[in-house]
Amino acid sequence: MKHLLIKRYKNYFSSKKACFWLVGEKLPSKNFLHFGKNHFRKNEIEKLSLHVLKKQNYTIVSKSQIINIDALNELYDRVFIFDSNENYNNKKHITSSKLIALGATQELCHNKAQNALSDLQKFYDQKKGWLFGYITYDLKNEIEQLDSTNTDKLHFPTLQFFSPKVVLQIENETVSAFYDDDFVSEKEAKNAFEIAFSEEIVKKQSYSIKIEIQSKITKAAYLHSVEKLKEHIRKGDIYEVNFCQEFFAENVTLNTTDIYKKLNAISGAPFSAYCKFGTHYLMCASPERFLQKRSKSLISQPIKGTIKRSDNKKEDEQLKTDLLNNTKERSENVMIVDLVRNDFSRIAKTGSVSVDELFGIYSFKQVHQMISTVSCEIDSSVTFTEILKALFPMGSMTGAPKISAMKLIEEYESTKRGLYSGAVGYISPNGDFDFNVVIRSILYNSENKYLSFMVGSAITDKAVAELEYEECLLKAKAMFEVLQTPTNY
Repeated sequence: MKHLLIKRYKNYFSSKKACFWLVGEKLPSKNFLHFGKNHFRKNEIEKLSLHVLKKQNYTIVSKSQIINIDALNELYDRVFIFDSNENYNNKKHITSSKLIALGATQELCHNKAQNALSDLQKFYDQKKGWLFGYITYDLKNEIEQLDSTNTDKLHFPTLQFFSPKVVLQIENETVSAFYDDDFVSEKEAKNAFEIAFSEEIVKKQSYSIKIEIQSKITKAAYLHSVEKLKEHIRKGDIYEVNFCQEFFAENVTLNTTDIYKKLNAISGAPFSAYCKFGTHYLMCASPERFLQKRSKSLISQPIKGTIKRSDNKKEDEQLKTDLLNNTKERSENVMIVDLVRNDFSRIAKTGSVSVDELFGIYSFKQVHQMISTVSCEIDSSVTFTEILKALFPMGSMTGAPKISAMKLIEEYESTKRGLYSGAVGYISPNGDFDFNVVIRSILYNSENKYLSFMVGSAITDKAVAELEYEECLLKAKAMFEVLQTPTNY
């Protein structure tokens, strides 16, 4: 296997401020730019904005197309893999891309929900290439003037986006490598491709770790909270709320690569993602798209409605029929569809909002899901962050009315959501983008060795607390399975 010689650049950033810098530039210990205090280096920005990315095409020799994440982690402090699992999910509306983003030439990191959107728009406007990153649920605090005071032991920034050194876009056996030759040579780009698809080293399992997963709240506390939330519904405070609970483990040394591969293998989700941001990791098996833009078209695909799968084909078909005809699930789904339609109407061209599919039943390896698809057309003058401000957080993870539901979420949940129920995705050079909903995901902070995953369900007036708890455990099944299976170290 060829090895790529890359100078490792340490990323300096304050825990309280936004930062934006050119990786590799010889700078003092201060950040390249603190938003709100310094002016942009106009000549640097113009050079980067006008620069045309180089592109090379390569062919994958291995039929398995297995990505060597361990080798990429050794070389890069930023690793982003977006996997559509197209062999399982080549279906109407839910197709997505398979991308790998490596290293960072520039990065925006916000640790507080203050001026985050305006700084993100500046970063987006002045970097006309690929951008990869995430938005945490707690960006809501800036959008709607709310707050988050619950416990947070993962410490993900509010949002984080980077311009990668190399992007590998995979389609069948062809890989297109995009790179900025101000930072990366053609040889380095080719090496990135070769390392990404190099043969993995088989590890011997020298020892195994039993991960002690704990629940943040007891079952009794969960059931009590559901009943209290139903009281709010009966009083007319809300119609529906997405209520979540956390499972966690402390002092864990985690092999994030193996965990992600196992999670992806048993889930086969269309919006799977592996993200390494320094000491923060996301292992995501999301079946839900938050928002996709193609030219002037936007689509959102909220999920509301879940049922288990059966190994018996006849029973499995009956379960799909049961889900489609379940009045509670249909009620939940249509409430969120109406919320998305209303959110779209803030930015859409008049008369362009439509429901392309209502109550679609999609089958994944673990569960059947009820998914609806809502779309609209927008004017070219509508900015990226205007779209986010109108749509985020996604209604499927809040409830309706959205602001009232978010206030009750803060009151009754015991954990700050952070990246859970946020969004991870990418923006392409032409301004198109695709973001998932961060659910069915494991989050990990390798610095304090804290591991977390959250699950939830929609609470309506028809909700049965015991059944809602069982739905949470069904959604958590894959995470429990991969974390309690011996892992190579």
